[in-house]
Amino acid sequence: MESGRIRAPRTAHRARTAPRTGTPRGARVAVLAAAALLATVVPSAQAVAATAPRIDLTVLVVDDGGSAVEAITAELKGSGVPYRRIDLDDPNRPVLDAAFLSDTVDGRPRAKYQGVVLPHESAFGPDSAEQTALQAYERTFGIPQVDAYTWSHPGVGLDYTDQGGYSGVLDGATAGVTAAGKAGPFRYLAGSLTFEDNDPAIAESYGYAGRPRAGYTSYVDIPVDGGRASLVGEYAADGRRELVVTFAYNQYQRQFRSLARGIVEWLTQGVHLGQSRNYLSVHVDDVFAPDARWDATLNCTPGDFDCVGDDGEGVNPIRMTVADAQYAAAWQKASGFTLDMVYNGGQGEQWKTEHGGTDPLTDRLVADRAQYRWINHTYTHPFLGCVQDNTVVPWQCAKDTAGNTLWVSRSELSAQIRDNHNWAVGKGISVDRGELVTGEHSGLKTLPQQPVDNPHLAGALADNGVKWTASDNSREPQQRAVGAAKTVPRHPMNVYYNVGTAAEMTDEYNWIYTARADGGSGICESNPASTCLPAPLDTATGYADRIVPQEARTALSHVLGNDPRPHYVHQSNLAEERLLYPVLDRVLADYRALFAANTPLVNPAQRDVGTELNRRAAWDQALATGKVTAYRIGGTVTVKAPAGVTAPVTAPEGTRKRLLLGSAVFGSPYAGTRSAWTAPELLQSTVTLTLPTA
Repeated sequence: MESGRIRAPRTAHRARTAPRTGTPRGARVAVLAAAALLATVVPSAQAVAATAPRIDLTVLVVDDGGSAVEAITAELKGSGVPYRRIDLDDPNRPVLDAAFLSDTVDGRPRAKYQGVVLPHESAFGPDSAEQTALQAYERTFGIPQVDAYTWSHPGVGLDYTDQGGYSGVLDGATAGVTAAGKAGPFRYLAGSLTFEDNDPAIAESYGYAGRPRAGYTSYVDIPVDGGRASLVGEYAADGRRELVVTFAYNQYQRQFRSLARGIVEWLTQGVHLGQSRNYLSVHVDDVFAPDARWDATLNCTPGDFDCVGDDGEGVNPIRMTVADAQYAAAWQKASGFTLDMVYNGGQGEQWKTEHGGTDPLTDRLVADRAQYRWINHTYTHPFLGCVQDNTVVPWQCAKDTAGNTLWVSRSELSAQIRDNHNWAVGKGISVDRGELVTGEHSGLKTLPQQPVDNPHLAGALADNGVKWTASDNSREPQQRAVGAAKTVPRHPMNVYYNVGTAAEMTDEYNWIYTARADGGSGICESNPASTCLPAPLDTATGYADRIVPQEARTALSHVLGNDPRPHYVHQSNLAEERLLYPVLDRVLADYRALFAANTPLVNPAQRDVGTELNRRAAWDQALATGKVTAYRIGGTVTVKAPAGVTAPVTAPEGTRKRLLLGSAVFGSPYAGTRSAWTAPELLQSTVTLTLPTA
């Protein structure tokens, strides 16, 4: 962007660049006509004022199939906010009339929806009966409306873009959060956000920035010709309020992810079911163990079963040194971030035996044990699924003479878990017996060779009190039960376990992501989920220039997506050239530049992630079966969920929870609000919250 202007459009962009209909808003419906339309189901405005209506805590989503509504819907779903979706393209959809939107319960007027999401301001047509009914409903009950994506015009409180505004590509533009935005729904942002520009050859974002008119308050704007023009703002007119968004987006783009929380807070007036946090945990696997090294000549890893041509013995393995351990401790302190050390105690003991009876690395990490979190990774890191037949490539599950699969026994599984836990306790390491990461997530099903769990796994977990066992999110993204335990899916970071230098990392990356014609494996050509590089990366610069920004962007997208799942890497990534730190430094720097101090990164332990995912699954099931009732009457919020299900609730600062005797401050502070998983107190059947007075 030069001279305060965003560069002009270059190519067609990915997201839809204009609403389905660009018809400007028609004349506002008269108040008397709206009142007459609703007269059969709601009381007059005077009666509503005298008797506070009940506002159900559900959002109405009117969907035209566009990426903007899809993005907001994903945010509602992901944070646990109940919503009802109406598909505009469904010929059998319900008609939005007064009876659909409101009724009376126990003699009290009820608004069935606390907020409305529309594709744009006139989704039903400016003078249609449905648009008239919706506007009357919003006016009567004070219900806010989000215009998910529209253009800049007077009908939404903005000048046309040719009157001191801008329309075009926004890639790389830096938008500012205004004073009103920081005092209002976007109080959790530090002050600016930059639109992604991941591929200079492709236009990824498009928008219309207009100058505000009377009744419009800008929340997010950009510089245009020495002034400012709005991309997000509130338009208040005719007794109604709309949040107007005038740029195209999808649910994965950072600019939307950054604003999504504020859009929901504005839509629900800060009171809603559901909650969200920005999570980041990083598990470092194989601590105390060495990791095999990539061979750039063989294009495989000696010691791995599929590395044809090697002698079966990995040489020159990668293992942290004392200096690496000291660096890790110092980095944690400087960055304010704690790593999870996923350890193999038996591997440390073996290394000591093979190296003269001493192991300075183990001594150093144990001395610094209080500075890390620790997770059991089994004693010697064996494969704990079926017995592997490694005489073939790829390996297969060994079978007995009757053709039955041979499995690692329950006693061996249990010993690996127990011995590693006891080793840590003997070293004074604080470790939670309930947390486990098996080597390669083994014991769990491993496709294609092992389509089911080791049948002995659940029993061994129970023998050792394991409640949470890690799984690979790229294979199993959903939490599931393993006997009485539950899985905790982890995101694999694309910083490989078998590399110690940037050149090695880039060489292996090139092999995987380069076409056969360019000297690569061609894996990227045969995998529909992958994309080949246009040309191999320079091994001297490829890691810093391409891989680090890409991996940091991916990790940050998980953070901004209310995803508590941990990321995992390996101890080799803390050794030699210490490849992990540039990625984490980039993630932390980008995060802290984007968010205010009231929205810190949450760094959960594995058990906390497991608990969070378990609660979400129960909550989603309760919502899906219609077993949740929640509403607001004046300053009182009532929530009723099935027995045993805790409810996520978000409310303003100053909210209190009613107890049997008196009340207590509700929830914990985050992003300028208070939120918590909550359940009725003793001898209560509902959660009752009292909102702060204005």
